[in-house]
Amino acid sequence: MAKTSSPDRQNKRDRGQRAPTEFSETTLSVDRVTRVVKGGRRMRFRAIVVVGNKKGKVGLGTGKANEVQAAVQKATKAAKRNMIRIPLTKGTIPHNIDVKFKAAKLRLMPASEGTGIIAGGSLRVIFDHAGVRNVLAKRYGTTNTLVNAQATFKALGMLRGLRVGMTDDAAPVVAAPDVSVPQVKVVSKDQIVQGNLVTKPKEEKKAE
Repeated sequence: MAKTSSPDRQNKRDRGQRAPTEFSETTLSVDRVTRVVKGGRRMRFRAIVVVGNKKGKVGLGTGKANEVQAAVQKATKAAKRNMIRIPLTKGTIPHNIDVKFKAAKLRLMPASEGTGIIAGGSLRVIFDHAGVRNVLAKRYGTTNTLVNAQATFKALGMLRGLRVGMTDDAAPVVAAPDVSVPQVKVVSKDQIVQGNLVTKPKEEKKAE
C-alpha cells in the first residue's frame, strides 16, 4: 500500500509558500561595523535596504545584527515602517529641488518622457523603487551610501505635488465665485436732502 503524506506535512508545505507582496526590496550595502566596549571590540553587520512599490511609495531602513541575514531582516522591517509617498507627475518629479544633508549635496530636476533615470549609486535604486521613470540627478560631496540615501529621502520628502482638484492631463479646477448678498450702503439724511441719491426719503406723517 502506497504511503500518503500526513496532513501535518501538507500544512508545513503550505506554510513555507510565501504570499506575493507588492513591495520589492533591494539591499544597498552590508557593512561590518565595530563598537568599542569595556571588554574590547564588538563586531556586527549593518544592512541598508530600500523597499518600494514602484507607484510613488518608498522606504529606507537600516538594521544591525551579529549575522547578515538578521541585519537585512531588521532593515527591511524598518524600511516598511518608515515609508513616504512621493508626488509623481507623468513619471517624474514635479519641480527642481536642491538639498544638503550632512556632507551630501543633491540636485534633482524633472525630465521629459524617454530620458530615463540619470543618476548613480543609491539614488538610482531609490528612484527605481519609487516609480520615477525620468529624472536628472547630480550628487556632490560625500560618496557614503547611507548619507546619500538619507539625503535623497530628505529631498523626496520636500517635494510638493499638484494642487487638489488638479490632475496630470487636466487644467487646474477653479472654484466658483462665492455668491453672497450685496452689501447695503449706509447713507445719511444730508445726502438724501442734497439729491445725490435716486432713492427718495419716506414722507413723514404729519402730526394731527
